[in-house]
Amino acid sequence: MTNAPVDADEQAADAAARRPGADSAVVADAGELSRALVVVVDDRAALGEASSTLGPLLGELLDEAGFHVDATVAVAGDEIEIRNALNTAVIGGVDLVVSVGGVGVGARDVTPEATEPLLDRRLQGVEEAIRSSGLSAGATDGGISRGLAGISGQTVVVNIADSRAAVRDGMATLMPLAHYVIGHISDF
Repeated sequence: MTNAPVDADEQAADAAARRPGADSAVVADAGELSRALVVVVDDRAALGEASSTLGPLLGELLDEAGFHVDATVAVAGDEIEIRNALNTAVIGGVDLVVSVGGVGVGARDVTPEATEPLLDRRLQGVEEAIRSSGLSAGATDGGISRGLAGISGQTVVVNIADSRAAVRDGMATLMPLAHYVIGHISDF
């Protein structure tokens, strides 16, 4: 093995490959932030009875991952309200919409049912990666989540379970995958 000098182009390519979501064919413009919207599915937060700590946490994690968060919206666990909030984000042209909550097995957990009709393509690998990493990290609700992931128009839509552990782990798994998908769908 030799210690041959590495030229500047090779160093730049190596640095690009280490960036989250980087791909040799798709590297986002460094000055361009992707846009995101957060949808919190929580009856009490939607009524203004309690504030959700998960919306600000998601906003912070998205900001750290290079997204500009347009807004955080709280909606009740109602299929029509959830679908309207997600559809508004898609029509608004955000790159990523992440919903938190409503993906369990309770009667009001209808986020997957609200999401599915909006999706042009499912990203089942992303869904399974989020569930698998949730179980590995001990976030049981993240591991048994019925949350979906997919593409609607030019927007990536993802449902995540509503615990801090599920959000932190789910977002750590999602961010490189979301950057990759956004980079590819924006080519069209």
